[in-house]
Order: sequence, then C-alpha cells, then structure tokens
Amino acid sequence: MWPDEFAKLYRERGYWTGQTLHDLLDESARKHPERTAIVDRNRRITYGELEHNVGRLAAGLDELGIRAGDRVVVQLPNVAEYFDVIFALFRLGALPVFALPAHRAAEIGYFVEHTEAVAFVTTDVYDGFDHRTLTNRTAVIVAGEPGEGQVALAGLYRDEPYTDDGPEPQDLAFLQLSGGSTGLPKLIPRTHDDYLYSVRASAEICELTPESAYLVVLPVAHNFPMSSPGVLGVLHAGGTVVLSTTPDPAVVFPLIERERVTIAALVPPLALVWLDAARSTTNDLSSLEVLQVGGAKLLDTVAARVRPTLGCTLQQVFGMAEGLVNYTRLDDGDDLILHTQGRPISPDDEVRVVDDHDVPVTDGTVGHLLTRGPYTIRGYWRADEHNRVAFTEDGFYRTGDLVRQDERGYLTVEGRAKDQINRGGEKIAAEEIEDHLLTHPAVHDAAVVAVPDPYLGERSCAFIVLKEGAETPRLPHIKQHLRDRGLATYKIPDRLRVVESFPQTGVGKTSRRELRAVLQKLADQKG
Repeated sequence: MWPDEFAKLYRERGYWTGQTLHDLLDESARKHPERTAIVDRNRRITYGELEHNVGRLAAGLDELGIRAGDRVVVQLPNVAEYFDVIFALFRLGALPVFALPAHRAAEIGYFVEHTEAVAFVTTDVYDGFDHRTLTNRTAVIVAGEPGEGQVALAGLYRDEPYTDDGPEPQDLAFLQLSGGSTGLPKLIPRTHDDYLYSVRASAEICELTPESAYLVVLPVAHNFPMSSPGVLGVLHAGGTVVLSTTPDPAVVFPLIERERVTIAALVPPLALVWLDAARSTTNDLSSLEVLQVGGAKLLDTVAARVRPTLGCTLQQVFGMAEGLVNYTRLDDGDDLILHTQGRPISPDDEVRVVDDHDVPVTDGTVGHLLTRGPYTIRGYWRADEHNRVAFTEDGFYRTGDLVRQDERGYLTVEGRAKDQINRGGEKIAAEEIEDHLLTHPAVHDAAVVAVPDPYLGERSCAFIVLKEGAETPRLPHIKQHLRDRGLATYKIPDRLRVVESFPQTGVGKTSRRELRAVLQKLADQKG
C-alpha cells in the first residue's frame, strides 16, 4: 500500500476519486442504458442488461458463499460471461485472480493454492482443451457444461440482484499476474482507486467516446486489453467492446467492417499478420482510427507500415501490470510514434533511469527503468522477501527494463535486464521453466535463454547438462515432459541444446549472456 503522504497527495490531485470498479459500470449504465456495451459473436448486450446480469450473478455467488475479500481464480476466454463474472465479484468485494486461457494445471494449481481461492471460474472446452480438469482443490464454476460435482455458471443468476454494500475504493479489487523473472508468477494487488485512475486517464489519452468500438483479440485478462485503455476504458467512456476469440484477419476483418471498429490492440507479431493480410483484403477497414501495439517492442520498419497500409494512427504502448503505462499520443509526430514507446500517463509518474549502481544516467543513455506513482504498486502480494529486491527503499519499482529517456520524457525500450523471455508479448520467467526441466530424469542442470526472432521478437532455448550416463533426449520428448507437468504451451522451449557445462560469471552463476552468445555464433555460422 502507498504511504499516507502519497495517498493524500494522489487524492488531492484528483487521481484517486473514490470510485470502485462496480461504480464505473453503474455510472455508465445510468448514462447509456440502451447503448450496446458488449458484442460477443451474435449477442449484443446493452449497458442496462449488463448491469442487471451482474447484479443477478452477484446474488447467486453470494448464496454460494463467496464473500468480500475471498479470492476467486477466473480463467475465461473472450466471451461476454467474463464481464458478468468480474463485475459481480467486484460488486461483492471478492478478488478475481486473473488467469489466462493458455494456463494449465501447473499454473492454475499454484494460483488456487497460493491465494487460498474459494472458487475457480472457467469454461468447459476451449480451443480443444477441457478446462474443467485443471483443478479439484476448490469449487469449480463452469461457463458451459459443468463436470461432475461442478457448478454451472448459468444456474447462479438469481431473479433479484445483490443489494448489500460493496467494497471501499481503497480496498483491493483484484490480483493480476506478474511477468516476472523468478519462478512462478508473483501476484500484483490493485486497488479500485489506483487502477481506475489508470483506466480513466488512458481513456482520455486515447480519446475514447461513446462512439468508440474497441476490438479485443488479445486475451481480455491481460493488463493491456483490460485497461490500456482496454475494455474498462471503453466501458468508462460508454463505448462498445467487440469480442473475438481469435486474431485471425479472416475472422476479425469482417468484424471490423460489420461493427465499425475504431480502435484495436495487438502485440507486434499480430500486427505483422494484419499488415500482410490487409494488402489483399476486400473488407472495409476504413472505420479503424487507432491501432495500438504493445506487449513487446515494435520494430521501426513495421511501425512505418501501419498508416500507409491500414490508414489509421499507430499508438505505441509500453507498460506493465505492476503500474506504469506509457503511450505515444495521437497527435505526436512520426519521429515519436515510429521510434519511441511513448511517455507516462501521469505528471506524478516518477521515472528514474539509472546505471547498475542506481546512479541516474543522462538523457539518451541506456539504463535500468525504475518508477513509482499513483497507479504503480509498492509491493507484490504476500512476497516480502521478493519485494526487498524488486523495490527500492523509497518505493521505486525495479521494472527490469532497459530504456533510454529523451528530454521530452519519451522512452525507447532497449531490452531487458531480468532473466525473462518476451515471446510475442507473453512473458516467460526463465527460472520457472528451468525448475520444470530439472524434473526430467535425464537433466542434471538447465538454463533457459531468449533467442531473437523476427516474428515473435524472442523465442526460448533450453540449454541442458545431462546426468552421467543419461541418453540425450530430443526436443519433442522434452516438450511432452513439460506438457505432462501441466505447463502452459507458450512456456515450452522452442529450441534445445545439450552442453557439457554452463559458462560461469565471476561470482559463480550461470552466464546467460555467454549462452546467448553461443546461439548468436551458431546463427552467424548458418548465415
């Protein structure tokens, strides 16, 4: 939580307004009851209907025994029920723990156990996988056909809405997952007050109005499509959220034409797919005004193709679920839009770019990004030991990003200092994958590093040292071992190399820099 003097300052300056996330929906429903809030396939849901459904579901969840402060792991794809669930939990003061559709038993089991969750809300079968099988450690609520002993979400809607008092604005609203570099994800505690400031300010920067139509193709539980400005920013503005469970241009280009989509958000690999597909499409994409690209750095050459190809403004977005979000502004010149990742939302976003000894560097010099502000957390949830490393004594968050800042405050991302792989916008902690690799009977030691990739930005390569006398496993066998351990598919290494030993740093740690140099040398030899 923020020290009292900072909380007082943020309230005085109007960043924290005393609104809860349910208040946001309530206010928009009063202003725009007949406007379409959600488009999900052939369903169109108005603001009035959404608010009514949320109240009815909150009543059913309350009857089920879910109370204020309870944690509920939520794993749903891009479907309308996602909004019913999260806003019903907000209404009760219960805390959604946002999981992704790609997560499997290893991750879901950890989230349930670590948060002491009272329930798990998921779908039945999605993208060929049966999500009902992921845990039996808590109550399982299924949007679809429930399994034995599970609860159907559709059966929890009551005739009368929940009417008891809800949470306070300073209360925790939910827990997000970090993209950290150490082991399993840390949990990020967000309050109603701090998160809603980011949402409202983002909606203003992105110039959302009731006429805005926002296309969601990234998993909606990600921080980027949820709040930057995301679905919450659109609902705050009274616009329309258009859901798609796939980013495939063959599906979404007709959706853009039909729903007159004005803004969409992508990660760089998907932006490349869209740009290539747009050259031959017969769909009318002229309604698209803004294409946001974030989650990983966008190459300048790709950025330069957006306006000529799609006829819209590119907005680069660089942020993190822990807080700080940067945008290029819609009226910025090409020098900023094409070559930087924007500047912070707030005048009170404090940014330090420092060297390895925490000494500030001069403008234009690459350094480590540290930040604190009115929507950047001061600590992970139940992680005191990690917090001592991840935050400075005066409350600055060590992002792990290497950036340059210019005299105007705009940031250019130059890489990562943490042992983390950014695979098409999905953050992978090297240590987590290494821990799973060490369970293979042939593996004595393991190290996972990033490999540059022109499509995804980075892929992952696992280096392994074999146990004495062990046969060398092939990559498909390693992949199957990790799948059997319930690991999300995007975390499974793309490449495998067997070595006799790992290079060491001066203090006896594995030198990932030298391992990356080995891969680069091999690539150069092939080239």
